[in-house]
Amino acid sequence: MLTLLHLLSSIALLVWGTHIVRTGIMRVYGSHLRRLLGHSMANAPMAFTAGIGVTALVQSSNATALLAISFVAQGLMALPTALAIMLGADVGTALMARVLTLDLSWLSPLFTLLGVFLFLSRKQTRAGQLGRVLIGLGLIILALQLIVTAAAPITEARGMQVLFSSLAGDTLLAVVVGALFAVLAYSSLAAVLLTATLASAGLISLPVALGVVIGANVGSGVLAWLNATPQPAPARRVALGNLLYKLAGLLALPFLPMLVEWMATLGFGAQTQVIAFHLAYNSLRCLLLLPTVGLMAGLCERLLPERPQDNGIAQPRHLDPTALDTPTLALANATRETLRIGDLVETMLARLLEVLREDRPEPGEDIRRLDDDVDALYSGVKLYLARMPRDDLAEQESRRWAEIIELAINLEQAGDIIEHMLGKVQNLKTSQRRSFSDSGRDELSQLHSLLTANLALGLSVFLSGDSHSARQLLQHKRQFRKRERELAHAHVHRLHQQVVESIETSAAHLELIADMKRLNSLFCSAAYAALEGSNTGKQRAAGETSTARELPNAEPLPGKPA
Repeated sequence: MLTLLHLLSSIALLVWGTHIVRTGIMRVYGSHLRRLLGHSMANAPMAFTAGIGVTALVQSSNATALLAISFVAQGLMALPTALAIMLGADVGTALMARVLTLDLSWLSPLFTLLGVFLFLSRKQTRAGQLGRVLIGLGLIILALQLIVTAAAPITEARGMQVLFSSLAGDTLLAVVVGALFAVLAYSSLAAVLLTATLASAGLISLPVALGVVIGANVGSGVLAWLNATPQPAPARRVALGNLLYKLAGLLALPFLPMLVEWMATLGFGAQTQVIAFHLAYNSLRCLLLLPTVGLMAGLCERLLPERPQDNGIAQPRHLDPTALDTPTLALANATRETLRIGDLVETMLARLLEVLREDRPEPGEDIRRLDDDVDALYSGVKLYLARMPRDDLAEQESRRWAEIIELAINLEQAGDIIEHMLGKVQNLKTSQRRSFSDSGRDELSQLHSLLTANLALGLSVFLSGDSHSARQLLQHKRQFRKRERELAHAHVHRLHQQVVESIETSAAHLELIADMKRLNSLFCSAAYAALEGSNTGKQRAAGETSTARELPNAEPLPGKPA
């Protein structure tokens, strides 16, 4: 029992190592890999090569599949190109399996020691994330050695020999086992490495090992399909084509007995034979299928036709889930979606002015529809940011994360306030059948104009973080407050003069002014975050300067006299 536990823990260590390498590479080079895939759209061979290179780096065809699926979902890549990338990803996985099964035992302690040093000393930097990758590589190599050690006693157990020998006569069962392990481990690479290691230890026969390898390929296709299930039809077509290509590899099963007999004459070890089969199988299959990407794209389009499901509510456009492992990209996506919320709020403000000036019902209907859109996009941004690993964010990235969520919250609240203002105006015009005086309407229009300008400037400050624009925004906020007080006093003066329209609409008029005051505070909040970030940078620079001056033998700062 203890021996089996050691084997299972070694397998878990192998899976964890591949996960660490994949996430570490994506966080450091995720943007570059996405750019590489984005630039490989000229032809199928170039896309095929890009798929090999990206997968060899991230050590996961599933990660490459997520990138390709996201490109197709956003309309940035054609389906045949994405399918060519997925074929290249299978070859990239096979190449990395070959590299990792070389005799690299001496690298395990070196990678682990160096990786831990870099990760702990520079955790929030690129060097720290590269240390994370080295730790993962060290764990993979160590796990392969532990699997060999733990499997040795198991091979001598009579019961285990009977269990694994039962698989020898059922190749399809071995395929199913391989597919299940690839799905559970979230990595076909881990499944292939484990299979090769168990075969070298004599725990499983060569026919079973080859069946498990084919099954692991199919499992990675199933995994990509499961990940693409929530995506729109264009994205699911990529996963479907990838899965169909993997299933096409099952045509090799009838030839396995002859292949095993021929491989037995070569005199190589079991591990070498399994890895060589995996590389040859994927390379030959993918090269033969590469010319068919256009036909497969057409088949997938027929199997998964576009079915528009427009419920009238806006959906996020920029929240790419595959970018979550790359914080800079994920934050940029969230920023773009938050600015989109700001545009919707700006449109709501414009419709509110129409409601104040006109009696048509259409602007009010637009405001309610737009508020539903704001709520939907805000929920998307909030959940997207919640999925980001904040512990691994650098200080600047963590600050940007907070700025985005704060502005999204403020814009969502602004949308609710505008909808409530709509209700007040419509209630005044329809239920009470009253209207604002000409002076009162002009005053509300003036505040509305200032409010719209502050919203636009606030979004600009949020995007640029410019301290000068932030101070200008705060000045505009004070000017708005001053104008708001002046107009409130003017309204009270009209009440003193017994202006009938002002008396009838007094409560609603003052409430709308108070609502605009709240909106102005929400729109100008971005200025404080920008100024806080600027002051933090200045304080850090000042601290470094004072530290240098305090050290007796400190070198002078660049540009400063010694």
